[in-house]
Amino acid sequence: MAAQKPLVYLILGTSGAGRREVMADLIEGAFDGSERTVVLLADDEAAHEADARLPAITRWSWRDDTIAAELPHEATRVFFVASGRRNPVEQIEVFKTWLEAQGGELARVLCVVDCRLASKHPELLPWFEACVHFADVVLLNRREGVENKWVSGFLGHFEKLHYPCLFEMVKAGRLRNPALVLEPQARRMTHVFDEEQEWIFTDSSGEQIDEQEESEGEEEVVASLEEEPYFVRDAAGRRLKKVPDIAKFL
Repeated sequence: MAAQKPLVYLILGTSGAGRREVMADLIEGAFDGSERTVVLLADDEAAHEADARLPAITRWSWRDDTIAAELPHEATRVFFVASGRRNPVEQIEVFKTWLEAQGGELARVLCVVDCRLASKHPELLPWFEACVHFADVVLLNRREGVENKWVSGFLGHFEKLHYPCLFEMVKAGRLRNPALVLEPQARRMTHVFDEEQEWIFTDSSGEQIDEQEESEGEEEVVASLEEEPYFVRDAAGRRLKKVPDIAKFL
């Protein structure tokens, strides 16, 4: 009988957003002693007092635009903490390939939002939009001193765009329902991690048409896999959807 694949949780967010405190609460509140949990932490994340509450921590590194790390197959649950100082899109694109090569199974993508940082720098919204686009659950942390009006506006922005992910509040490093957050159910906007990606159909002029239309008429129809918008590049190799350099704000 083949061994079960480790369930991997990808944790997005900025350095200093409180991701490790949140992870500790999730692990303590949702897992029993039968789980073998490992944390893969980016090597540019400084040590934190919350590390003492976490299970075995292994460091991974960003080397030549690749992830240098081995997925611990003895673990049942793995928390992969992305670098909070690098472009999240670049990391996610490489993470997808790395996870497939390592034989892991994506459970969920979690994004921890530092509300104080986001409210202080409105120009960072595209950075958070990118993270939320890939996330199944968005956890609003560091809300002390942040006006309720800003929190409502932040949530309303994504509600108007009909994002399917869950939004949960973190209070004093704790979550109301850790099991709900960790349930391995996809709620993300992106389809890049889906086993069966959607096909799109275009006519000879490149206009998208419905799947039912592709068998009607005699025009040439081209079918292709739906492309992740954050991964699209121009002729010079530059990403069409850009995100701010988060390191400048930390």
